[in-house]
Amino acid sequence: MNTEILTDGIPLNEAKKALILIHGRGASAHDILSIAKHLKVDDFALMAPQAENRTWYPYSFLAPLDENEPSFSKSLEAIHQVVVAIQQNGIEKENIYFLGFSQGACLALEFTARNAAKYGGVVAFTGGLIGDKVYENHYNGNFENTPIFIGTSDPDFHVPVERVNDSETLLTKMGADVTKKIYPNMGHTISKDEVDCANALIFNKK
Repeated sequence: MNTEILTDGIPLNEAKKALILIHGRGASAHDILSIAKHLKVDDFALMAPQAENRTWYPYSFLAPLDENEPSFSKSLEAIHQVVVAIQQNGIEKENIYFLGFSQGACLALEFTARNAAKYGGVVAFTGGLIGDKVYENHYNGNFENTPIFIGTSDPDFHVPVERVNDSETLLTKMGADVTKKIYPNMGHTISKDEVDCANALIFNKK
């Protein structure tokens, strides 16, 4: 599987930390990379995979899982391949970070929950775990206090707050240090306050 990956920041073979940025539906790797200039990631290798036809899976993240196959499994594998490439350059999981918006945020949470470990951190701008319900048996491992930030609007047309809350509960149960912020009528976007929270909570480690 050859997923196109855009890179920026410190070259991967020189970096000590890496951030995987996952774009939303209809967007591009280039789009999500542009947010990095607002983050405290000057010393990171930045990796942004590009989804085929600009979508990671065809239907809502709340659809039954089999309806989003085979795209869903292929997308999880694409993220896995990025993680493998980072590790092959000597960067440990605890220095690997994830950030996604909307569909990308869902994928970031889903991948890390299915492969829970002590990561650098996870930023989910409007997202939740994927499926017609939260399938606890799909997730394993322990986050070992990995910081996770989830920001979302109430209401949000694509991501109901109930799923955000259910995701927070499961991630916390799996050992994550979750910070959730719900913004009244923010709309389906990324706010400056969310970026500030991500910098304070996730990208503040030396």
